[in-house]
Amino acid sequence: MSDAHLFAIGVVLAWLAGIRVYLTVFGVGLAGAFGWVELPQALQLTQSPWVIGVSGALAVAEFFADKIPGVDSVWDLLQTLLRVPAGAFLAAATLSPNGELGAGALAAGAGVALTSHVLKAGSRALLNTSPEPVSNWTASITEDVATVGGLALVFAHPWIALSLVLTITLTLALLLWWVWRKLFRRAPRPGAV
Repeated sequence: MSDAHLFAIGVVLAWLAGIRVYLTVFGVGLAGAFGWVELPQALQLTQSPWVIGVSGALAVAEFFADKIPGVDSVWDLLQTLLRVPAGAFLAAATLSPNGELGAGALAAGAGVALTSHVLKAGSRALLNTSPEPVSNWTASITEDVATVGGLALVFAHPWIALSLVLTITLTLALLLWWVWRKLFRRAPRPGAV
């Protein structure tokens, strides 16, 4: 694979880690262990049966925790401590030709993971204000499906996956900004023009 393809894969993996870190690590590990893709040297750590087992168990725990309004926000807050460094690692490990993680790739991966994590947590905080649980479940299942689909797509067509990630990020950011403005718009003062 070319460096450009590895760059696209690294960015998408970091973005997915900001959404579902355990599912992302589990998926990357499975893909490498079953030989579906040849992982770069630094990412081969994810093929370990221990990493696959622990990340799989945590992905199941996250699946259920993320479906409960309120619990999902606490979970997201706690996961900030893991999603950002994991995204940094996934991006840097993907771009590393010799197993050494570069500072620039770590910083870029952390930034991408933080961006997707903030968008996810922000949208969930807004959804949790809704009294019905259906919107929360729908958002959570959408995130699960998007992560699995993103993992499948990134190894087969990294540029399409990267384009989708950029489009989704921009759309979500604009939508959150618009909703935020609508919710917190100041009422006009009486007599003001």
